[in-house]
Amino acid sequence: MSLSVPQNGMRGATEPVIELFVKAGTDGESIGNCPFSQRLFMILWLKGVVFNVTTVDLKRKPADLQNLAPGTHPPFITYNGEVKTDVNKIEEFLEDVLNPPKYNKLATRHPESNTAGMDIFAKFSAFIKNSKPDANEALERGLLKTLQKLDEYLNSPLPDEIDHHSTEDVKMSTRHFLDGDEMTLADCNLLPKLHILKVVAKKYRGFEIPKDMRGICRYLANAYSREEFTNTCPSEKEIEIAYADVAKRLVK
Repeated sequence: MSLSVPQNGMRGATEPVIELFVKAGTDGESIGNCPFSQRLFMILWLKGVVFNVTTVDLKRKPADLQNLAPGTHPPFITYNGEVKTDVNKIEEFLEDVLNPPKYNKLATRHPESNTAGMDIFAKFSAFIKNSKPDANEALERGLLKTLQKLDEYLNSPLPDEIDHHSTEDVKMSTRHFLDGDEMTLADCNLLPKLHILKVVAKKYRGFEIPKDMRGICRYLANAYSREEFTNTCPSEKEIEIAYADVAKRLVK
């Protein structure tokens, strides 16, 4: 599948020619489960640049793509015909070349936002891959602890939410995302992983993010209201299929 983003977007004469290649789903065309693919998809969408997206079926990778990026799996991009393959380097490159005033700046203003929730996916992976019932409780506690840490960060007011001239203390943040009310590179990294956790843990462990973690619940609700996130997400069914063999049953 290949499409232009935004829909019916017109590329100006000075616009770069960008194509994003992402992992295809089980049908070979839809968006597949890959948080790194979604990360780059979100970045390009949020930048406000016109770009093309091509889903790549890893079971039958077309010969022209093998010639374009031999030995490389999605995601990767071509920028004015030049192939770029490392996700972190692609992120840095796009932030550098697609800059204001023409394109949106996505870097965080607060360094702490870049590391918030950084260990959640590792804890989730250990929890979901475990097959030993006697280890399940400890692994779940470890996951909850990292989620609690993220929740506390999302609920803690950022410096620019505090009015130093006011006599009232701001005890609870109301911001939409990690670094403020707009998505940043930090959200593009964390949100796809948090969504996978939410879908997979419920399906294969009956685990749900506690409702009293209001910071995370607010964060996800705001993400689900944005097309930059929902339109770059694989379907929940696609995520469940991807983890069908990864998620281990608890066997006594």
